[in-house]
Amino acid sequence: MARYTDAVCRICRREGEKLYLKGERCQSPKCSFERKGFAPGMHGRTRRTKLSEYGNQLREKQKIKRMYGLLESQFHTFYLKASRMPGITASNLMVMLESRLDNVVYRLGMAPSRAAARQLIRHGHFTVNEKPVNIPSYLLSSGDKVGVAQKVTSRRLEIIHHSMQRMSASRLPSYLELDKAKMEGIFRKPERSEIPEIEKLREQMVVELYSK
Repeated sequence: MARYTDAVCRICRREGEKLYLKGERCQSPKCSFERKGFAPGMHGRTRRTKLSEYGNQLREKQKIKRMYGLLESQFHTFYLKASRMPGITASNLMVMLESRLDNVVYRLGMAPSRAAARQLIRHGHFTVNEKPVNIPSYLLSSGDKVGVAQKVTSRRLEIIHHSMQRMSASRLPSYLELDKAKMEGIFRKPERSEIPEIEKLREQMVVELYSK
């Protein structure tokens, strides 16, 4: 499967805000966005370009796509599915992205980043309703139970334990329930207003871009 392999810190700098793509590093002084809060490239410090309507729509699409760690074809597929569903396309899109297994594992605090969650899922360290699932893009339904596999190798993984130790109740979205002792959580399809960071996103611009 194709995936982004370039430096991810450049993405935050290009979008002009922290997207928390590298987990714990994003919270530390090592964060490139904190040290270099300007766009990457030779002219990153000095270039001040006023974006057109299309430019603003494109940047918003790129920001959301990169935040969830998707390639263009994957993101466009989600948009097409959202556009065929009843209701508001923009809200449908965000709810679908939040329903991905890799995102839920990250939101539950079982992985330090979505990228780490994808790798752990592909290696068979997670289950859905107690059945092994190794597809990061698997879409969850309300009531689904996500947990760390019962394998000893999965239950003892330091990256999972370290991430869960740092997870606080205040960071847990309202549409998730977490049982740290059992290393599992319950998913409920969120409302748009329940999605973390939603106030920073303008997903309607994505619809306007793809509708051109």
